[in-house]
Amino acid sequence: MNRKTMALTAAAGLLTPALTACGSTSGAGAGSGAIVVGTTDRFEAADYAPAPLDPAYAYDAGTWNILRQTVQTLMHTPRGGGKPVPEAATDCRFTDTGNESYRCILRPGLTFADGSPLTAQDVKFSLERVLAIKDENGPSSLLSTIDTVEAKGTDTVVFHLKTADATFPYKLSTPAAGIVSSKKYDAKKLRAGFAVDGSGPYTMKAEVKGNRLVRAVFSKNPHYKGDLKLQNDKAELRTFDDADAVVKALESGTVHMVSRTLSPAQVTELSTNPPKGIKLVPMPGLEIRYLGFNTDAPGVKDKAVRQALAAAVDRNALIAKVYGKSAQPLYSLVPTTLSGHVNSFFNKYGEANTAKAADLLKAAGIKTPVKLTLNYTNDHYGEATAAEFEALKSQLNSTQLFDITVQGTDWADFRPAQKKGDYAAYGLGWFPDYPDADNFLAPFLEQDNFLGTPYANTTVRTKLIPESRRAVDRGVAGPAIAEMQDIVAEDVPVLPLWQGKQYAAARDGITGVEWSVNAISDLQLWELGRGVSG
Repeated sequence: MNRKTMALTAAAGLLTPALTACGSTSGAGAGSGAIVVGTTDRFEAADYAPAPLDPAYAYDAGTWNILRQTVQTLMHTPRGGGKPVPEAATDCRFTDTGNESYRCILRPGLTFADGSPLTAQDVKFSLERVLAIKDENGPSSLLSTIDTVEAKGTDTVVFHLKTADATFPYKLSTPAAGIVSSKKYDAKKLRAGFAVDGSGPYTMKAEVKGNRLVRAVFSKNPHYKGDLKLQNDKAELRTFDDADAVVKALESGTVHMVSRTLSPAQVTELSTNPPKGIKLVPMPGLEIRYLGFNTDAPGVKDKAVRQALAAAVDRNALIAKVYGKSAQPLYSLVPTTLSGHVNSFFNKYGEANTAKAADLLKAAGIKTPVKLTLNYTNDHYGEATAAEFEALKSQLNSTQLFDITVQGTDWADFRPAQKKGDYAAYGLGWFPDYPDADNFLAPFLEQDNFLGTPYANTTVRTKLIPESRRAVDRGVAGPAIAEMQDIVAEDVPVLPLWQGKQYAAARDGITGVEWSVNAISDLQLWELGRGVSG
């Protein structure tokens, strides 16, 4: 995210009335031409979030899942994962030994969905626009290593970087680097509402009710030229209020697939006793959950308090009680399945070590029980979040070292309060922008990090992050990445809790489900088709 924690919103009063060129809304279900995907992601109106589908603003899993269908990028993650490959480009590569100059050559004949030409000038305009707007909730930090963008003729773009950045190809595969037209987007102002135009595989029409997007209809873009192979001509994304509602729609045939967000109980039920004609498909996932801290707040300013929390928490018990097979313990910001992962928190604190937590507090002269409120969002990560925080409260209070209360708040209020530093401790999730350890470290530790945390480590910011980005061979970056994880375990500006597992549920006859959501939670509607599925 930030990625991917932002509210899925648009400014009140900025949207056109209920139906925006969406066509008929009469029950397009299992028998219709469109493949329908259900989600519990919310796309709502809020004063502080004016432009949910503008690439200069959008920075969350839900809105990126719309942009990936509609706005083309120079690179993309190939089926099955791995290093990015050209999408709108035919060739992209570093042109110097220092990884500070990156050149892309566009595919011939590229056009936007309205048929107007797409050139190198549009690429330059699009990325410079994100940097110029620099919305505080937006993704401009992903492009922060760009110094200048040079358009050479109509088909060549050269990125001159401030410092070496071997992760830059990954960043060009994110919607932050989505290509838009200067005819449709202002260079210095966000595009309000739910309109989106690009050169991606689909065009999109939005159905909006009460300042909320309830259905997005994706139609095959006849002008699309890129690396993706579409398995359908039309798909829909429909939003539901909760996980029960979306699963009922799947069972009734109103939707064909559910990608976000199945509850832990539903995953268990669908895996052990699936309804006839429905299958549960497990997929690799890189979502993480953690506690974040305002390290200037009185309750947690002393590092020993944060360290004691890290020692006292019991991840295995938390997962067993709340998440079951949907999660696994995580002892680092970097997920276990990524190159460079180190179990830094386990190595330092072990598992549920109350005696160690007591020793840490005693050595620092901190009176117990330590009073602290853990804040969480009621409505952003699914129904299990409240149960998770009640379980955390029970765990920590049982040590008699802490006096924990928990407070749930709706996302529209939670995120602004967290950014302002109103919470000493809070729960958040992270859906990565790209599958590299850098994206689980730099966003939390670099200057102007997305948490807005006052925590700063000079060694990390000035030495280790730049050092880790010099190596195209990501294995070479391992020592710097490991050292950063150890520093996080020592200072505990954040406390990782668990790594999620992804599941999709789909009706028989829908093919490509296993490819439709990748490890970084990108929805890839073009993979879905109709036929005989296993």
